[in-house]
Amino acid sequence: MKSYAAGVKSNLVRGLVLVFILNASLFTLSCGKYSFTGTTLDPNIKTITVNTFTTSAAGGPANLTLTFTEKLKEYYQRYTNMKVVPANGDIVLEGSITGYDVLPVAATASDQAAQNRLQITVQVRFSNSKDETKNFDQPFSFYQDFPANQTLTQSESRLVPKIQDQLVLDIFNKTAADW
Repeated sequence: MKSYAAGVKSNLVRGLVLVFILNASLFTLSCGKYSFTGTTLDPNIKTITVNTFTTSAAGGPANLTLTFTEKLKEYYQRYTNMKVVPANGDIVLEGSITGYDVLPVAATASDQAAQNRLQITVQVRFSNSKDETKNFDQPFSFYQDFPANQTLTQSESRLVPKIQDQLVLDIFNKTAADW
């Protein structure tokens, strides 16, 4: 009786090990084709160049273009397998901050602004050397509102990073996720 029970137990262990190995193999293979970030980049694309963005907008923090460029680089490094290279990447991102605007958005009964809006617009040129049909040159814009009783200087350090994060996400989705 002992040998029959030992045989059943041995077969059960072998079966579980086989199932585990098959699942691990399928998981590993599927990760090569699909991505948790939803990227649809050609697997032949290995490098990205993000040229330092310029500004043609009046206003904004002195380091606006540098922080925006670095956020773009960091996002692509974190969410793709591409290597950031200084020049001649398989894909190239470049552009200019074309708008840094404060606009009144909500009026009070006395025609005063109840809220203001900081809006940043970025013109982005995307070049894909592996598939030129994906190339584009288009603006991306995002904003954050702040109370009218606060100055831009008081709100800027809180608003600019949020706006930049959303712009980076929008650009990433357009270039890598094809949304």
